[in-house]
Amino acid sequence: MRIAILGAECTGKTQLAQALVTQLQGRFTAVKWEPEYLPEWCDKHGRTPFAHEQAAIAREQMARILRHPPGTLLLCDTAPLMTAVYSDVLLGDTTLYPWALEQHQAFELTLLTGMDLPWVDDGIQRDGPAMRSRIDQRLREVLIQNRISFSAVYGYGPARAQQACLAILSACGSVPDTPPANWKWTCEKCSDGDCEHRIFSSLVTGE
Repeated sequence: MRIAILGAECTGKTQLAQALVTQLQGRFTAVKWEPEYLPEWCDKHGRTPFAHEQAAIAREQMARILRHPPGTLLLCDTAPLMTAVYSDVLLGDTTLYPWALEQHQAFELTLLTGMDLPWVDDGIQRDGPAMRSRIDQRLREVLIQNRISFSAVYGYGPARAQQACLAILSACGSVPDTPPANWKWTCEKCSDGDCEHRIFSSLVTGE
């Protein structure tokens, strides 16, 4: 099972993936984490990529994901679709979408990290809170317009990982009968996990 962890910059994708590896060990035969390739690329080149370099980065990310053997629960710290969204919003290049959307069919579950975490500058890759909001909005639009179901994940520390863990177990058909003792929904008005998806869908479609 491949799980795509998508989200705008500074929304805790890497920390979530690492926490899930720890939480899910023992429930599955093998649990692995495939980190995002972009930071490695930026460290090597000392800069962020140009438009013509985005496709190669996305293809390398997917190649690394596909190298993992069958039978592995694989937590993918981003997917080519994320590169396509950044190429669109930052560089005005929409050419990556067809290939990235085709590749996304390889994922059985998509987790979307929410923007409730504080934004932190890392000195090279991050573009600021305003851009983070633009990326988040565009990503949600792309997911909804292409009918890609996703589970939004919010909360701090263990609570964030617990939300994601329950989504994964539910997708595998092994959700526990009762949630963990310290589990709580992040919305105080609704316990429906699809609520946010419906609200944002109505904003996109106007229905």
